Amino acid sequence: MILDLPIEVAQGYKSPSQIARVVTESWMGRNMYCPACTANKLCDMIPGTEAIDFVCPRCDAPFQLKALSRPIGRKVVDAAYDAMIRAIQRNRLPHFLFLSYDYSDRKVTDLLLVPSFCLPSSAIEKRNPLADTARRAGWVGCNILLDVVPPEGRIAIISSGNVIPKPVVRKSFSQVAPLADFSVRMRGWTLDVLTVLRSLRKSEFTIDDAYSFETVLSHRHSENRHVKPKFVFTNEPFLCTTKHR
Repeated sequence: MILDLPIEVAQGYKSPSQIARVVTESWMGRNMYCPACTANKLCDMIPGTEAIDFVCPRCDAPFQLKALSRPIGRKVVDAAYDAMIRAIQRNRLPHFLFLSYDYSDRKVTDLLLVPSFCLPSSAIEKRNPLADTARRAGWVGCNILLDVVPPEGRIAIISSGNVIPKPVVRKSFSQVAPLADFSVRMRGWTLDVLTVLRSLRKSEFTIDDAYSFETVLSHRHSENRHVKPKFVFTNEPFLCTTKHR
């Protein structure tokens, strides 16, 4: 990957937001490959295509780019809340690519991949409605809470200016790919359990450690009245890299 931004493609544009969009999308089209298969390029979607910026020409995997002129933090502003929740419930999310760049140095600094099946509805935060004086009064947007995505679902492609080898990225993607076969409801539960257990930062955990998150998980899954019994059922097959006793 070449980290230099193709600033020359923005000639003729005056709006900072348009310049940022054109430059980052051009960089992505020149440098990004598909992490889900062996394709070494992604194709641009037709301008105006809702929610999808790129697609893999081989496996048809869709991608949405979120470009930031600041470091990638725990929260990223996204579009309409209701539309995002519907996309998760209907299993129609694209994979997300979060790109951070330094415009003064004209370089990409970080690129983070969150596969569509690693983003639970609990990671979508509803924002306050726009004021009555706003052009879209009452519109409700959302934030993506990256710290609610389990570490396995936050796959670094570029980290602090260092490019992660392509085979490493594809292996990381393949390790979480089985989640795509889960039902949406079971997937959301599994991701939330994985996130809270990973927050322990332990290579081993006890069942009592897991039970300590009962309140957190009950809040995220208010429809589930049997949180404790589901720990043993859910985390056994997927948390294969974490031991419990």
